[in-house]
Amino acid sequence: MRRLIEFIITHSSIFVFIIYTTISLILLFGFNPYQQSVFFTSANDVAGRYYSVTGQITGYFGLRDINKELQRQNSYLKMEVARLDEKLKRIEGDASLPVYTSDSIVGPSLFSVAQAVNVTTTNVHNYVTLNKGRKDGIAEGMGVINRSGVVGIISGVSDHFSVVISLLNPKLRLSCKVKGRDYFGSLSWDGESPEYVTLEELPRHVEFLKGDTIITSGYSSVFPSGIMIGTVEDFAKQHDENFYAFKIKLSIDYFSLGDVCVIANPMVQEKAEIEEKMMHK
Repeated sequence: MRRLIEFIITHSSIFVFIIYTTISLILLFGFNPYQQSVFFTSANDVAGRYYSVTGQITGYFGLRDINKELQRQNSYLKMEVARLDEKLKRIEGDASLPVYTSDSIVGPSLFSVAQAVNVTTTNVHNYVTLNKGRKDGIAEGMGVINRSGVVGIISGVSDHFSVVISLLNPKLRLSCKVKGRDYFGSLSWDGESPEYVTLEELPRHVEFLKGDTIITSGYSSVFPSGIMIGTVEDFAKQHDENFYAFKIKLSIDYFSLGDVCVIANPMVQEKAEIEEKMMHK
């Protein structure tokens, strides 16, 4: 207490100055309309700048949630476009013929947005690790896409993480076709550039062009027809001269993957079971 009194006495001039200054400001701005308006205008300007900065900061941190929702919606729209495209082909064709569209192949799909926390591109067998797992509804065999196209297929799941076998992995072979054509082939990675894959077994008698778009064929329980893969960079004859092999420039960039969307198809298991029964008949 004694030290406090000594401190106040020692710095009494400062305290007196603060008190008189405060009283002066109250008298100045409390009883003079002009000074009041100047004060409030300045205060509003400072407050406005403060809220503008804080709003930008909070808005920046909110972009991830917005991006996840956009990713989910974009993936949903991609699936819908693929289904509608198949329906349009059926309508333009002979409606009396039984046509298996992507609706019947894939069925209703649910989407879960996840973040890629690790991506390999230089190994012989490359994978993508996601920050969602079994407790988030992720299961083996689910397809993974993003706004640019196909990422891969879930191959391993733990409670909180999952591993995707990417297109940059020779173990993954995907049925794909040239957009606008019914001819399909088998897509795989040759282990060289992470920007290119190979599409084989395209018939040589069909005319193809560089720049043609490659999409999923729909002959899969994972992806419907019409999901983007890439574009034809070049093509040449295979060992069997009746077929072409295409060099495909991937639409997806594994070096900046970010958020992805996992496709959960409730009908995959049912389809797999009935196909297995047919194979054992």
